[in-house]
Amino acid sequence: EVQLVESGGGLVQPGGTLTLSCAASGFNFSDYDMSWDRQAPGKELEEVAFITYGGTHTSYADSVKGRFAISRDNAKNTLYLQLNSLKTEDTAMYYCTQGDNRGRGTQVTVSS
Repeated sequence: EVQLVESGGGLVQPGGTLTLSCAASGFNFSDYDMSWDRQAPGKELEEVAFITYGGTHTSYADSVKGRFAISRDNAKNTLYLQLNSLKTEDTAMYYCTQGDNRGRGTQVTVSS
């Protein structure tokens, strides 16, 4: 059974930084591309960052490009998302995604 467990969310001031983690199990993590999605209240789900199975290629939504960084440690079966220069509009539930599988999410709230 695929399990994706996100952690690291919280309340942060504008301009702040957070690091999200996703612990993956139930599949061969190093064989799969992964992504981070987010959903803000009243808005559609949005893919914010993508990384290939080997970590050699990444891509980002325009809204986060230059501020967020996705990475992975295949030895630890863990996916990361570094969130820098956070804005109030980054407030959302953030999900770790592998294909049709998604974790329960971790809440990020950016507020002064």
